[in-house]
Amino acid sequence: MRTTNTVSPLRQRMIEDMTARKLEAHSQRSHIHSCRRFAAFLKRSPDTATADDVRRFQLYLVQSGLSIGNRNRIMTGVKFLLRVTLRRHDLAAEIYHLKEPQKLPLTMSPEEAERLLAMAGSLRDHVMLCLGYGCGLRAGEIVRLRAGDIDSAQKIIRIVQSKGRKDRHVMLPPELLLSLRQWWTVRPTRYDADVTVSERWLFPGHRQGQHLTTRHLSRIFHESAAAAGITKRVSLHSLRHSFATELLEKGTDIRYIQALLGHSKLDTTSRYTRVATGRIATIDSPLKQLGSKYRRLRKKRRSPKAA
Repeated sequence: MRTTNTVSPLRQRMIEDMTARKLEAHSQRSHIHSCRRFAAFLKRSPDTATADDVRRFQLYLVQSGLSIGNRNRIMTGVKFLLRVTLRRHDLAAEIYHLKEPQKLPLTMSPEEAERLLAMAGSLRDHVMLCLGYGCGLRAGEIVRLRAGDIDSAQKIIRIVQSKGRKDRHVMLPPELLLSLRQWWTVRPTRYDADVTVSERWLFPGHRQGQHLTTRHLSRIFHESAAAAGITKRVSLHSLRHSFATELLEKGTDIRYIQALLGHSKLDTTSRYTRVATGRIATIDSPLKQLGSKYRRLRKKRRSPKAA
């Protein structure tokens, strides 16, 4: 796999293998980038790699200071090349993934979220941020919404083929529906006037047939956060974390939260129980169960001894 702009036969074969398995475009780009990095390390084509090359590359990634997540992502791409395209199962078996540290999701308080939404620079920006905070949508889900995904009659939003290739429904709050209708009346139609209404992107990009990018949405979030005076290291995904945490604080069944977030495993949703401070504070400690006998004993213990 050469590192020039020319598509080598090996890269073309890998692209065909990924396409045949219906890997998303962003996954394909990530895998190709990972394999180009592997080729640059080897200074030759990956189809000549040895078990020792794979071992040394994994050591190199760790020593280069990459995060565990990025290191694992790169090795996932290399493993696809070795296992699927090259059919080198012996080399693929040399790849191991490191366990990522379990970090608490970074959330915002309702007051912080309120300030952030109020400081959105435009109606479009406000609606997009509300979809993250009010519905728990991921960045990619927000920018890929089409007009036909909004079901105002049932007050739901349909999320089509998102992470894990799953469809799901989320709630459509009345306040958000009103904002969406306001946005629709001023939404630009320069590039899609001839497109069926239900197929139009809710947030069109700056090119024919394209939606706004997640990078643009991330910039909108950070500009609004700065304007709101929020200094902690939050990201757009923090809106989704805050959505889940607040539902949990209000006593929503965790399985409903799992369905709204589109999590395959309940364990993924359960991590929000570690940041739901309101719920944590209401849990009775075993100390509360200690009765009057305990208090009498403690009082007697603290009393000064008779002379």
